[in-house]
Amino acid sequence: MSAPQFTPLPLFGGADVRAPVPPAWAPLPVAGVPRFDAATVLARWPRLHAGQPLPPPSDPALADAWALYHSGDFAAAAAAGLALGDDGANLADQATAIYANYVEPREATRLALFRQVGDRAHARAIAHPEDCQALYWHAYALGRYAQAVSVARALAQGLGGKLKQTLERIIELQPRHADAHFALGAFHAEVIDKVGPLVGRMTYGVRADTAVALFERGLEINPHSATGLMEYARALLALEGGVRLPEATRLYERAAGIEPADAREHLDAELAQAGLRD
Repeated sequence: MSAPQFTPLPLFGGADVRAPVPPAWAPLPVAGVPRFDAATVLARWPRLHAGQPLPPPSDPALADAWALYHSGDFAAAAAAGLALGDDGANLADQATAIYANYVEPREATRLALFRQVGDRAHARAIAHPEDCQALYWHAYALGRYAQAVSVARALAQGLGGKLKQTLERIIELQPRHADAHFALGAFHAEVIDKVGPLVGRMTYGVRADTAVALFERGLEINPHSATGLMEYARALLALEGGVRLPEATRLYERAAGIEPADAREHLDAELAQAGLRD
């Protein structure tokens, strides 16, 4: 007997998934980011995409669009991805989501971009239930939006269970999807932080030891993930407070010491260094 089909929850409903990339995106706020072309993207593909298993593009136009993304030209990458249709849809969502999370200074615009990514990715996941990239960017947009507006409210609306199911489905389909491990570990920790370990376990099926195991596994797959290291540090503090501060600091130091490979990793390095200063 086949397993029941997994259906991701619509993120917001009503957003125009055909909407173009909005104008006036802010410039990248870091210097020294390497410039990529299609050839360098393909040569460095395994390192650049260690967190999310994804085959390198065979279409030169898609390789050019990925070069824009890794160079930090997120607006141009998103526009190029949308212009390529289905082949570029996941790139468009990745560029939009990463820009919204790291760069966009206007809260209303950030939330609108997450809404757009979430609904576009949801539409693809319904059409292609085993598209792990669509599932991941749907989950990413949902998680970041919930963090921005209120994790507690998202849980009360039942979004937490769907987010957990989506991330678990990604790991089932792609066991080496490091970023899904990090996101699911962070989910376990955030829920415990908001509702406590007992309610978290009984109501949402989350556990502190599961959070730690997910982060450890993610770092086995991709030890160069500054995002994973910082999320792990935040999770330890959420779960156990100041007693884990020395370990959290060491994780931030590891994150700050990673040589950035592209624009997003330069942004991560800035966050890690800022975290150490705080």
